[in-house]
Amino acid sequence: MVDCEYCGESFDGDDAYLDHLADAHDGELGAIDRRRVEDHTGGEEGNALPVGPIVIGVVVVLAIGLTVYVTQLSGGDGGSGSDADLVGTTGAQPLSAVEATGVEASSLDETGDSDRLSSVEQFPDRGNNHVEEGSAIDYQRVPPLSGTHYASTVSAGFYEATPLLGSLVHTLEHGAVIVYYDPDEISPEARQSLREFSSVHTGTWRSVVAVPNPNDDPRATYVVTAWRHELTMDSYDAETVHAFLSEYLGRGPENPVR
Repeated sequence: MVDCEYCGESFDGDDAYLDHLADAHDGELGAIDRRRVEDHTGGEEGNALPVGPIVIGVVVVLAIGLTVYVTQLSGGDGGSGSDADLVGTTGAQPLSAVEATGVEASSLDETGDSDRLSSVEQFPDRGNNHVEEGSAIDYQRVPPLSGTHYASTVSAGFYEATPLLGSLVHTLEHGAVIVYYDPDEISPEARQSLREFSSVHTGTWRSVVAVPNPNDDPRATYVVTAWRHELTMDSYDAETVHAFLSEYLGRGPENPVR
């Protein structure tokens, strides 16, 4: 059985699942799922999607985002418990830039390798409302991939203290890729690689930021994030990070530059 990441419905096999994505979730698909659907349908004009399900899907996503925002403003925890009110560290600064070599210094591809990105998960858009810096934001899932945030952003670089989560979310909206690492488990090779990636990609709308994961028990040693997308790795792989950057860096909703 294949479970739909967008609505939770189950299907008997990939063909039925891809038909469902084409019929019910066209407006929500990420780049990888969109290519899978196009390959499945052959890109034929006769496979035009019905308007009804698309409109319904958009309304549902907007309704979810509004509900989360109202919950955040009211101070409710939405059942999240332990992840509530994590705001990071005020004034965190990156380490100095380093010279990059190897894959870290290589140009990005137009799209990321689909095999390396097969485990990327896409999550609902939780909105992009701004609140005053320092306000407690109840992110229901940490690291957050979208949602209410501050007006400030975080500069590219490798950090040894986690900046404000509200600023990191705004940085994702700008088109950044943020890598959350477990400070107790990060390898020397990963540390150097992430410092190099964050030294190369420093643009306002296409930066790389590496920060400690604020969770006491992280989901993985490395959690690679873009707006609404997440990839977890227990073993660091620079080629996979490069593929993720190729797919998502500079393609945030506020001002896509790639």
